[in-house]
Amino acid sequence: MRHIASVILLSALSSTSVADILSVHCPLGCPSNPEGNDLVFGHVYALSNNGSTKFADWVVYEVDVSNFGDTPGRKWAAEPLLDENKTLEAADYKSASSSVLEADRGHQAPLASFAGSRYWSELNYLSNITPQKKDLNQGPWKNLEEAVREAVSFRKSLFVITGPLYTAEMPSMPKADEEHKVPSSYFKVIYDLSGKAAAFIMDQSSGRNNYYCEKRAALSDVQGKIIFSLPDLEISQKVYSRLGC
Repeated sequence: MRHIASVILLSALSSTSVADILSVHCPLGCPSNPEGNDLVFGHVYALSNNGSTKFADWVVYEVDVSNFGDTPGRKWAAEPLLDENKTLEAADYKSASSSVLEADRGHQAPLASFAGSRYWSELNYLSNITPQKKDLNQGPWKNLEEAVREAVSFRKSLFVITGPLYTAEMPSMPKADEEHKVPSSYFKVIYDLSGKAAAFIMDQSSGRNNYYCEKRAALSDVQGKIIFSLPDLEISQKVYSRLGC
């Protein structure tokens, strides 16, 4: 009898371990959560935090005109739902911009897309931040984020999955006092409620004047570089066109 009960329990645990992750931030299904990662569901985005790299493996959010507004300030803060040793601290970014990294504090879910939300301060949680090279952060990455905002209108939102990639060795943060892993590139998948999507990959070495449309990628290219599964989406020129490509 005990053996039968154990089999039933193990079967239940097995079935729940592969259950879908459902959230309004990713209405067609969230990416899978890598083993050992912490899932955090905020008011305007959700993320899967990797305590080894100290950065989120993925961040998901909706770009909706109702959240637009004047850009507020930046006041970096720790994610209150995570243990402090699972992300970098504000002090760890000191001197990063003047080091060989030339890194900004790069938002994964962009602050400008939620400037009008009452929850805008959550965008400045360090769990949503990575060291992103200045030219990338202030160039094609920023331009793509602006293109997404320009592409949405009332009741015509777009949804985004974004995160870091680790396909090459990168120098560490000069003032960080804990082990971490700096991303070598980033991906962004943008889609609508029909499952039509556009995908981009941008290296840290991208130039400030690089055109974001030239960073287009196949979903298979993105999937091959990450350790989690993306939801079922289909690349569509229609979405690229909405983004100005």
